[in-house]
Amino acid sequence: MTTTDPRATAAALLPLVGGAANVASVAHCMTRLRLGLRDPALVRDAEVRALPAVLGVVEDEATGAYQIVLGPGTVARVTPAFEALLEAAPDGPAATAPAALSDRLAAPAGSAAQGLAALGDGAAAQGLAARGEAIRAGQRARNATPVKLLLRRIAAVFVPLIPALIGCGIVAGLTGLLVNLGRLPGLTPALAATASGFMALIAVFVGVNTAKEFGGTPVLGGAVASVVVFPGVAKVEVFGQQLAPGQGGVLGALAAAALAAAVEKQCRRRVPEALDVLLTPTITVLVSGLATLYGLMYAAGAVSTAIGAAADTLLASGGAVAGGVLGGLFLPLVMLGLHQALIPIHATLIEQQGFTVLLPILAMAGAGQVGAAAAVYVRLRHDTALRRTIRSALPAGLLGVGEPLIYGVSLPLGRPFATACVGGAFGGAFTGLFGMLGDPVGATAIGPSGWALFPLLDGGSGLTATTVAVYAGGLLTGYATGFAATYLFGLRGLTTTGAAASAGTAGDPGEAGAAAGSAPASRAPSVTSSPPAPGS
Repeated sequence: MTTTDPRATAAALLPLVGGAANVASVAHCMTRLRLGLRDPALVRDAEVRALPAVLGVVEDEATGAYQIVLGPGTVARVTPAFEALLEAAPDGPAATAPAALSDRLAAPAGSAAQGLAALGDGAAAQGLAARGEAIRAGQRARNATPVKLLLRRIAAVFVPLIPALIGCGIVAGLTGLLVNLGRLPGLTPALAATASGFMALIAVFVGVNTAKEFGGTPVLGGAVASVVVFPGVAKVEVFGQQLAPGQGGVLGALAAAALAAAVEKQCRRRVPEALDVLLTPTITVLVSGLATLYGLMYAAGAVSTAIGAAADTLLASGGAVAGGVLGGLFLPLVMLGLHQALIPIHATLIEQQGFTVLLPILAMAGAGQVGAAAAVYVRLRHDTALRRTIRSALPAGLLGVGEPLIYGVSLPLGRPFATACVGGAFGGAFTGLFGMLGDPVGATAIGPSGWALFPLLDGGSGLTATTVAVYAGGLLTGYATGFAATYLFGLRGLTTTGAAASAGTAGDPGEAGAAAGSAPASRAPSVTSSPPAPGS
């Protein structure tokens, strides 16, 4: 794989998103450059998707957010370069990139459906790209609901915390490994302190981000949320019970800071300007702090306890069935935007138990997707455009970045999306079965999946050979089942003529998104030279 200069990528991206004047905010998570845009209509979306470094795009027209999938490592290098360009022209008009640079960087790459159109030289490839674009448009329209917007805001609270969760999680895994091996006993206490410090204060960081997201002053959100972890709360009695430091965890901190933001807004409207600097912070901290102590911590503690008990019961009694359902339904949840509701659940489990048992199971959906894409690659061996897209997107898919494969391959084709879900279900069932047998697999951080999750695995006894073997077995099961299901059933009865015609007609976006897993074979592109499926 060629390495793209991050400064060149940033320079190419800036004019394509409307220039510096159109960028209101910049942030990044593990794989995505997240831009807050003043006018999303100014984005030249097709050109963004065609850039070599771009693996995909996730749009949210309702909030103006524009997320460019660059992949692990790349995004951490491109973001500072992008911010430097903004600082150089913070209020300037939309810039235009030099023609030579734009032409050079607009070369085709694995950027999901649009990259497929850029690579393709036939009607089927271009039609498949159009169908993927139509599916994305339908998803954007359906995702602009109050519930999903709230889930996005909650996700925005936790996404900036992911790098710290990953770093501390890997250090915690290394510490556990050294303890199990009896190595470096003089160093392991220091490593444990390094890994645990962030988790001990995660409620404060959640409070800061929550206040920022809900329009309050970040430091006031952090101040109120810090009440949750303050040791002195042990002296407070609520409903006849003593509170415990950390009771309610991240959920309590989230609720406390959201309440603080609401109280602060009301104070800003009503308090005279001359007294605002004194009264608003005081009232915000006092009202929200007392509400946290005498209500939110108790309620959030009950919810957190219920979440932990439910997760334990799910694997202990549900086993393979529960794992199969979770692994099989995760891709549809992603398409509906409902997977964001799981982020605070993961964070709660990590805070309570040290790891989340749900993430490794849900990661099997990506394994099924990789297997399905591999089957498409093998079956449609003369469709050079589609195969190039799969080759470019597959490495990212193996590391858990699934958007290029979802929007560039499986969803536009229809049936492979359903067969990818089958692969995820079998991989989840495999992992869930071992959880029921007493070998649960968890992750000490959220964000990575696929192969990138291996350093973060934990089964209660740290990163052990059994934990690694179970997770690897789940991935292999997902790969194999996704491949077999797609090879045998996902590409049946297709012809070149039908491919070109059907791919050129994207159909109704809403129907494509809602029934992507059950699209009729006549609407999925293929070639006549691919061998007929057994039994067809």
